[in-house]
Amino acid sequence: MHAIIATAADALIFILLAWTLWRLLGRSIPIAVVPIIIGLVLAATGWLPASLGVPSAIGDKLGWAGVLLLAFTAGLETRHFAQVDSAAGLPVASRNSVFRFVACAALALLLPFLVGAVTAYHYFAVLPNWATPNGDRTLGAVAIGLCVAVSALPVLIGIVRELGPLHRPLTQVAVRIAVIDDAVLWVGLALLLLVAGGDASLSGGTPLHLLALAAPVAMVVLGETSRRNHFVPPSWAIWLVLPLYLIAGSWASSHLGLHALLGAYFAGAMLPPAWTRKLPVEGMGRFALLALAPLFFGHSGLKIDGDALGWASLQASLALLAVSVVAKLAAVLICPPASKLSRRETLAIGALLQCKGLMEIVAATILRDKGLLSEHAFAALVTLAVLSTLLTGPFFRFMLGRRGEQTQSSSQPV
Repeated sequence: MHAIIATAADALIFILLAWTLWRLLGRSIPIAVVPIIIGLVLAATGWLPASLGVPSAIGDKLGWAGVLLLAFTAGLETRHFAQVDSAAGLPVASRNSVFRFVACAALALLLPFLVGAVTAYHYFAVLPNWATPNGDRTLGAVAIGLCVAVSALPVLIGIVRELGPLHRPLTQVAVRIAVIDDAVLWVGLALLLLVAGGDASLSGGTPLHLLALAAPVAMVVLGETSRRNHFVPPSWAIWLVLPLYLIAGSWASSHLGLHALLGAYFAGAMLPPAWTRKLPVEGMGRFALLALAPLFFGHSGLKIDGDALGWASLQASLALLAVSVVAKLAAVLICPPASKLSRRETLAIGALLQCKGLMEIVAATILRDKGLLSEHAFAALVTLAVLSTLLTGPFFRFMLGRRGEQTQSSSQPV
């Protein structure tokens, strides 16, 4: 089929159809998961005719550009939302409350990671077709542990906006924890890829390798120099710099043997915060989420081996979901982010943090591409991301309860 027609069919299925279904469902589920579900259904049923040419080559490129932009805006949001606490109406935190908050964020990431990795090593790694393609069972377990631990910042921000101002004091606490955990996740992914073989690329001394190492260093130096000198260029200049940051970061991390998405994220995170505040970060992320990235996520679901989407995969996904939810809730109960939160409010924050969303799928895609996840493990993790994201809003309301809804507006989390 002609490339343009195939691309049009691609867009109709994973962009227009996904948006239409989302509106017909009354926006009751996050739009981010709709193209993934469409792709999973088509992969499992085989309804999509091969003659249609979907996934298309152009659609693949557009979707890849979208997910790069999504990772880039996630990096921007990491810096942006770290600066907006005062605008959210939250009280200024004392030193003790800051320590308690950081400890909660650390435990909310560490406990699910450890439980997920140990469970993966002793149970999932021995399941049929779950063996790590590169043959390293430990690294495969660590990869699954990272996916279990992730809290999806971009999708969580969208869910928080949908929950409205009534829940703002609690949801802002969850977003701030997710900011920390999201940044640590990307660092953990980079370290895991280095251990798995990326360091072999770093050992090269070619001019291109040196240039790839110099690119992020230059970004850091530029950001620090701008911060110290209080230099903020006009908006048009920042818009010209943005694609340079995105391209340079993606190219550098890819050339160093890591993954282009890692570079895209860190490029966004390295943009000076004062510059970020002049950008429509939310609008950029929404454009990527609605107009381009659905092709990537729809194709991710579509390309999953249909044999990996059976009852056994669903059981594994449910088991991983249980591990993730229980570990997140246990973490926030052991170390609540603030002393004045009730048990229901603390559990409601844990319900938000168990959201996996797009970032788990992005992380799982990186790990599968690098041979750290099998196709069956990838299918289970994608299903886990969908289930956890669908669960987030209703789970939050259930944990909070009527009494919590009536009293939370007067609570002061941090």
